[in-house]
Amino acid sequence: MNLEGLRRLALTGGDWVIYLLLACSVLALAIIIERAVVLMRELKGLRSLRGCVEQRLGVDDLAEVAKEAAKVPGMASRVLCVGLAHAKAGPAVAEEVMAAESLACRQDVEHRLLILGTLGNNAPFVGLFGTVLGVIKAFHDLSANAGAGPEAVMQGLSQALLATAVGLFVAIPCVVAYNFYQKRVKDLTAGMESLNRLLLARLKTR
Repeated sequence: MNLEGLRRLALTGGDWVIYLLLACSVLALAIIIERAVVLMRELKGLRSLRGCVEQRLGVDDLAEVAKEAAKVPGMASRVLCVGLAHAKAGPAVAEEVMAAESLACRQDVEHRLLILGTLGNNAPFVGLFGTVLGVIKAFHDLSANAGAGPEAVMQGLSQALLATAVGLFVAIPCVVAYNFYQKRVKDLTAGMESLNRLLLARLKTR
């Protein structure tokens, strides 16, 4: 893009930036709702798995434990079932396959959280970019209409500042949701690790 192209971009104002941010807000809201459903389901599955399997690990045959674990949906059950399937190979093998499956499951549950983090970090700067474009256009309009008075500039500036406000409006919920979901992911993985350790302890005492 040459200098003339940059001038034309600067004189477009910040309205298109506001529309871009509003589109991002719709995307962010969809991700927030979708991840909330996924994490709620996974944590519910973890609680159910802990309730139906934790006591059985100490008294029941591992085949029975595997049957009970398979009935519970969620990634915690998936990881535990992988460990139970490799129980005959020994605790070391079971631990390795469960660790590998846990990493894959964590990638699944963290899916799209990067988008929330990116929007939370960059939406204010996008809004600021729109404000700068709006200010440039306001002063350009003033220079083109010398008799318009300061009211024309004030109106342009107020419209330009709207882009920064919209950027913050998008960023704040994204940052809050991102931090909250990261905490939930840590809680989920910690609960999974606890069950995995119980299974490994049982395998080592066989």
